[in-house]
Amino acid sequence: MTALHATVDGPPDAPVLLLGSSLGTTGAMWQPQVAALAERYRVVRYDHLGHGGSAAPAGPYTIDLLGRKVLRLLDDLSATRVHYAGLSLGGMVGMWLAAHAPERIDRLALLCTSALLGPADGWRARAAAVRAGRLDSIADAIVERWFTPAFAATHPDVVAEYRTMLVSTPAAGYAGCCEAIAAMDLRPDLAAVRAPTLVIAAADDPATPPDLAATIAERIPSARLAVLDGAAHLANVEQPEAVARLLTDHLDPEGAVRR
Repeated sequence: MTALHATVDGPPDAPVLLLGSSLGTTGAMWQPQVAALAERYRVVRYDHLGHGGSAAPAGPYTIDLLGRKVLRLLDDLSATRVHYAGLSLGGMVGMWLAAHAPERIDRLALLCTSALLGPADGWRARAAAVRAGRLDSIADAIVERWFTPAFAATHPDVVAEYRTMLVSTPAAGYAGCCEAIAAMDLRPDLAAVRAPTLVIAAADDPATPPDLAATIAERIPSARLAVLDGAAHLANVEQPEAVARLLTDHLDPEGAVRR
């Protein structure tokens, strides 16, 4: 069986939409969009290797490894061809999938992500800190980049929920994925992406600013870029309706999917 845990919502006969989450979260990150998306799609939210309910082998990991685990999950689900939307680390895996297994990806959405995210030494230092048991001590600094100050001030319960999700991530898994990001450079792969692609950036995202999204959109043939105001890194949490609308419009541009 696959090493990845997944939660499935929506009609079993609907087109499959696979959702990849950010570093330090689980598929629960996508809860704000599930109700809207599951009306039209069989929504599969997976946990990255080393996260949530998925296996957490000792690292280091690579984006290639994370992507191959997703392909194994699709095989186990008998999902030959799917739509894919991924945020942050989930977007990195999505770029790899679309470039290396193009026959499996129909339409692609990349949110708050980057094809190259340095400095590599910073990611390796974070991995070392986590392996030393210090994830809780750096959690506040990480979560601060996930939400705008205005959202954090008015939704402290949501911020606390996502902080708990972060610190619950197995150390081996979080550190291993940090090392995968450190070694990653997907820029040469982008020209090979043939899936119709929507790149979504958040105007107030300090982790993956809009210029990084613009680079992806420029290098993927026929990609388009949308920038959301009033959101930081976890844009789908701060702007749930806007993200759901962008995704449904992109995945079903002609309105063919109706449940």
